[in-house]
Amino acid sequence: MAYDKYLAERVSRTLHDLKVHFTSKPMMGGYLFQVDDKMLCGVLKDKQTSANLLMARIGEEAYAREINKETCLPMDFTGRPMKGYIYITDEGLDFDEDLEYWIELALAFNPFAKAS
Repeated sequence: MAYDKYLAERVSRTLHDLKVHFTSKPMMGGYLFQVDDKMLCGVLKDKQTSANLLMARIGEEAYAREINKETCLPMDFTGRPMKGYIYITDEGLDFDEDLEYWIELALAFNPFAKAS
């Protein structure tokens, strides 16, 4: 599987620390985290650059605020950017506080997200 297992462990630990009930599973070459049966975030490796990425489902409103950050990229897993989803590069996840910020954004949107 092509994803950073250490980053996946950090995400899992952060969710545990936040006392969030979640499920996780390998998916599409990465590792997916779900809350209330809805995609929350995932860990994967960029196929072109081999960079480790966190994918977060933060909604369109938060996306508009966050996308201009240097460590953010549009999520274009299918070749076309997906609304409300964002990639965060390694540099944006250096510290546990950084990772927690992105997870909390995804958790804030989760109640409004549709289950797939």
